[in-house]
Amino acid sequence: MSRPPGRKRITRAHDRGPSRSAMMPEMANRWVALAVVFVTRSSMGVQFQAIASVAPLLVSDLGLSYTQIGWLIGIYMLPGTLLALPGGVIGQRLGERRLVLVGLALMVAGSVLTAAAGGFAAAAGGRLLSGIGAVLMNILLPKLVADWFAGRELSTAMAVVLTSWPVGLGVATATLGALAAATSWRTAMLATAALAAFGLVLMLFFREAPRATAPARATLDARDVRLGIAGGFAWGCFNASLVTIAAFGPGLLIARGMTLRDAGFIVSLAIWLTMISVPLGGLLSDRIGRPTLLITLGSFVAAGATLLLPVWSHAALAFAVVGLAVGGPPGPVMALLPRAVPAARVTAAFGVFYTVFYVMMALTQPIAGFVRDLAGNPAAPIVVAAVVMAATVLGVGIFRRLEHSA
Repeated sequence: MSRPPGRKRITRAHDRGPSRSAMMPEMANRWVALAVVFVTRSSMGVQFQAIASVAPLLVSDLGLSYTQIGWLIGIYMLPGTLLALPGGVIGQRLGERRLVLVGLALMVAGSVLTAAAGGFAAAAGGRLLSGIGAVLMNILLPKLVADWFAGRELSTAMAVVLTSWPVGLGVATATLGALAAATSWRTAMLATAALAAFGLVLMLFFREAPRATAPARATLDARDVRLGIAGGFAWGCFNASLVTIAAFGPGLLIARGMTLRDAGFIVSLAIWLTMISVPLGGLLSDRIGRPTLLITLGSFVAAGATLLLPVWSHAALAFAVVGLAVGGPPGPVMALLPRAVPAARVTAAFGVFYTVFYVMMALTQPIAGFVRDLAGNPAAPIVVAAVVMAATVLGVGIFRRLEHSA
């Protein structure tokens, strides 16, 4: 029906939906937020790997044994078994971003203390302090990302966040040893402090996702706790398997006659390839909309590829296949809790999640070492890694059953 001449069509502002120009800044902001979280979280991987990267210099300069070196590496993860749950609850009550800033400050202080250490005790104190800060940061950053990507591309975003860990490991492996050799191991430790400080500056300007109303803080119910335990078990199994491969893979290759340098390089191929495979796995999960299927198939394929490591003659290709095979599960596994637990309780639920995760990380390595000693076979820990990887599916299955039983 045509309008009478001379009359203009009047459109009320509230009749129109949100304009594209209004939507674009929000879309840009969430990807900027993701980039900030990625860079900030990568400092944790660099800091964790720092001791291993400069270990020979620590042995010669401080007179440490390799057992003490092992403790300096492992003590970084130890606070997670005690602090993940209260850290999540405190973050829920005081604000996630605020506690992330505290965590980064502790990481900076811990690295400085480690750099100034004159012996094992002081270095262990610095690593413990850094580990406390890393736990606080690690359990809260996923919530900040989940708020920005709620209901859209969440698996992709989580996969990108998770890739920051191997990026940090790779950067440390490639740079800190050379830096320490050219200057000193103390300079390398201070470099990790500088990276954490850079993350601290970034988080000072980090913008949290806009909310229509501030979510009410709520106490976890029994269902949330059970979901956190099941999800943490799945995530702990997946990561503990990869750490076991990285820890015992070189020994497997050295038993075949490789040098330590060559063995370490070949095993690192799996780590570097996860930087590609994990984001692609998250993107695939969002596209096909079948996260449980992707986790199940990905975990079983990765377990099968791990079992091939002791028997496949082409070692570089074997570890490359593992690096590609593990790409599917991480993104959708990390997206489980934000999709199943109300936003007001997801931070505390991540505290439960990471408590179980750190327990799994702490227990699997001694078990793998015990099996290695018991069997007298360098391939035995790799078999343990494959079994633990397959157990990821058990955790996800329990999670889904709990999720749908409510």
